[in-house]
This record gives sequence, structure tokens and C-alpha cells, in this order.
Amino acid sequence: MSITKFTSILLALSLSSGAFAQSAVDPAVEATAALVQSEMEKAANVAAKNRAKDLLQDANSTVMGNAQGDVTIVAFTDYQCPYCKAAEPRLLQLLKDDGKVRFIIKDFPILGPASVVASKAALAAAKQGKHHEFHVALMAFKGQLKDEIIFATAKSVGLDVDRLKKDMLSPEIADQLLANMNLARALKVSVVPGYFVDARVLSGVSSRTQTSKIDFAAEVLAARAQK
Repeated sequence: MSITKFTSILLALSLSSGAFAQSAVDPAVEATAALVQSEMEKAANVAAKNRAKDLLQDANSTVMGNAQGDVTIVAFTDYQCPYCKAAEPRLLQLLKDDGKVRFIIKDFPILGPASVVASKAALAAAKQGKHHEFHVALMAFKGQLKDEIIFATAKSVGLDVDRLKKDMLSPEIADQLLANMNLARALKVSVVPGYFVDARVLSGVSSRTQTSKIDFAAEVLAARAQK
């Protein structure tokens, strides 16, 4: 394969399905990109099955919904990711509507220094029993995150900010983020959000994935039917 064609395929994989993608990418390259995408998803699913214990049973991961649920949704997410934020209300509604869903959050801060601060703060919030409230508040925030906004949000949900800052420096939080990064790499997750239902990939393998089109409720029902 020529460098030019390979570059075109990478471009096709990185574009969303908007008008520019339709007009700027050659149909043959688009078809090849779709094939590459399919192979990437197959590899991700194989990896997810091989790493199912780390994906679904890591005791250090934060869990929302029913901790004993029969179907698990895993989210590799970043608090500065607009697509993560856009999908969050649908996930929270699913947890309200379906009391058997387990929702695991894998902090995956890849969008800058503020993302790392937010993820460390979210993990530290769990030590005060306030992870869920803090997570929901950060996901609901519109705009660019800054340290002062992160800590103001923490205070608004009742967290002891001084303790939070101290806990953020703990080695176990750094270890958890590193573990999440390594797991994402093993699962071929390269963009956020990265969603899995049980050990099957829904998004995150490439930026072609249209998170807005994921029907989480239908995916849960399909996973439940296969058990």
C-alpha cells in the first residue's frame, strides 16, 4: 500500500460522518477504511474477552447503578470530552429505568492536564463517599475545565476540598489511572468515550464511532438475551 493511500485511510478513519467526509474521501478509500475499522473492532472484542476480568471485575473501579447487576456497561471517559457529556444523561436515565444495570467508570484522561486533575479528584472523591455526586456534577458542567472549577464543583457537592487535594496525591490513585491507561491500550481504545457492554466494544476504537447513535437500552437487552 502506498504512503498516499495509507494516509488517506487514516484520514478517513479520523473523520466523522459529516458532509466533509462524504465529499473529501474517495469511495474506494472510504470502503478500505470501513474494512480497517471492522478489523479494529474485531481485535478490540477479542482483547475485551481476554481481559474481561480487568474490564468488569476490577475492585478499584468506581461503580454506579446496581453493583450486582446482570449486565455491565463500562465507560472509558474524560471529563473534558463533549461526547462523553452528551451521552451521560442517556446513561443516567438508563440506570433509573433499569435497576439491573451495572455502570463502571474507567477514568481515561487524555484531553489535557485539567482532565488528569478532574480524574484524580473524582477518584479521590470516592474516599469521601461522594464520587457519584461529583461525577454527575462534572459531567454536567459546560465549558472548559480549570482547576478552580474542579475544586469549586467538589465543594458544591459537599466534599472536603483540603482532604480531596491530599487524597489526590495518593499512590493508589496514580496506579489506578495507569491501570486504566494500560487497559485502554490493550483493548484498542484510542478515543473517548470508549463504551463496552459486558465484554463487547460499542465505541472508542476510532473516532468514526457515532456515540449519539448508540441505543444503550437496546444493547443491554441484547446482552441480557445472550446470557
